[in-house]
Parts: sequence; structure tokens; C-alpha cells
Amino acid sequence: MLVLTFPGQGSQRPGMGAPWQLHPSWRLVQELSEVVGRDISHLLTDADAQELKATRNAQLATFALSLVILDATRAAIELPDAATPVAATAQGPYRVVAFAGHSLGEYTALVAAGALSPGQGAVLVSERGEAMQAAADANPGTMSAIIGLGPESVAEACASVEGAWVANDNSPGQVVIAGAHEGVAAASEAALRLGAKRAIPLQVGGAFHSPLMRPAQDRLDQAISAAQFETTASPVIANVDAGGHTSGFAKLLSAQLCSGVRWRLSMATAAELGG
Repeated sequence: MLVLTFPGQGSQRPGMGAPWQLHPSWRLVQELSEVVGRDISHLLTDADAQELKATRNAQLATFALSLVILDATRAAIELPDAATPVAATAQGPYRVVAFAGHSLGEYTALVAAGALSPGQGAVLVSERGEAMQAAADANPGTMSAIIGLGPESVAEACASVEGAWVANDNSPGQVVIAGAHEGVAAASEAALRLGAKRAIPLQVGGAFHSPLMRPAQDRLDQAISAAQFETTASPVIANVDAGGHTSGFAKLLSAQLCSGVRWRLSMATAAELGG
């Protein structure tokens, strides 16, 4: 049994699409480029690190390459597509019981699960990236990974300063905070005083999953309301509550923008669903 998981912003790197250019699944890059009116191939093969750091570029590039790899994987190992009911694949070598994605990756997971078409997913990701880019430009911020301190203590560190919030509860030993530059720096120092082993500044273009993204909410919600979500055969594990869902995705995606990613608990849910 498999749980398919997909990466979020921050996993991009220059030239990451180059090894896939001659693969049949690369056709998706052209298809999605036409849908959103942008040259995604350029982002995946020619863009440098600075260009890819911009959230409007990082999100679209990561989403597109994730779908290329998913398409190639399905073809290579005869993995059932989202339209095939799980029960019909139970006798085969692979059975997908759930989908999950970290932040942006939740959009990819919804496409993989059949809740959205690739084109609809690309439109949403493009709008999300543009909205979050505008919010980041209006409210400059950053993020930092706190190593070796539990989420409750990290939350305490953030509460002791202004302008910092818990953004990603990734694992027992890593919690990411987000906020204004001064707030994240102060919260990082507070976390170290509380026993954190390290505080690692992240090379990101904004304070994602924090209240500083609030200016992006209206534009994202408009895009979400225009999308047509389908009920899925297998659950998609949502970032905001770490629960498995087969419907109600519009509200979950809307809430995700300024809420923390509960990835540690999401992986616990994945383990339960995977048996």
C-alpha cells in the first residue's frame, strides 16, 4: 500500500527539469505552460536560483515537475490513476490509499487524487503564487527552521516576541517559524535560549503560512471558488488539520494560506491509513 506525497516550495533548484526533457511525460510542461500563459520549461531548465526563489516561479515550477514525475512513475510501475477506485486495484502490486503534499504540494496531491484536473491545478497554483508574491512584496518576511525543540516550546518562543509565528510543524526535531525579519530573528534567539540546538535561516521569498500572507487571501479565494473540485476515491491529507478528506477541499485550501502546516501529524495520519 502506498501514500503518495508531494513537495512544497523550497524544494526547487536550478536545472531540476533538465533530466526529464526527453521523457514522454515532459509533454505536461508544454500543456501546463499553455494553460497559464507562462514558459514553465524555462523555469525548469534555465532559471537561476535567484529567479526560482520568487514564490510565483518556485510554486509553478515545483508543481509542474511533480506532475511530470508522477506521470512517469505511473507509467513505469503501472500505478493506478486517480480515476481507478482503490478497491479495483487491491489485487495488484500497488494500492494507493492516500495522498498528501506539504503546503504547495497539497495542490499537487489534489491533482494526483483526481480532485482537480492538471489544468485546474496549474491555474490555482499560478494564482496562488502571484497572490503570495504580492503579499510578500507588501509584507516582507522570512522563515527559519528551529532544530531540536518541540512545537510547544517553539510556539512559546514566538509568543514572547512580536512578528513571529509557527509555520510548519515538520517533525519531532524540526519546526519552522515565519514572520517579519526582526520577529523571526528574535524568536530564533528565544528558541535557542529555550534549548533549541540550531536556528537555520531559510532562503525563501516571504513569511509563508503566517498572518503576513493575509493580503493574498481574497485573490486566492476567488481562484478557489472558480475551480471545480471532485470527490476523491482515496483521501487527501490536509495541512490544516492532518485529517484525511475526500471532499471539502475549497475550504481546506483557503484555510491553508495563513495557517501552519501540520506535517508531523499528517505523516502520522498517513501511517494509520497505510496500515
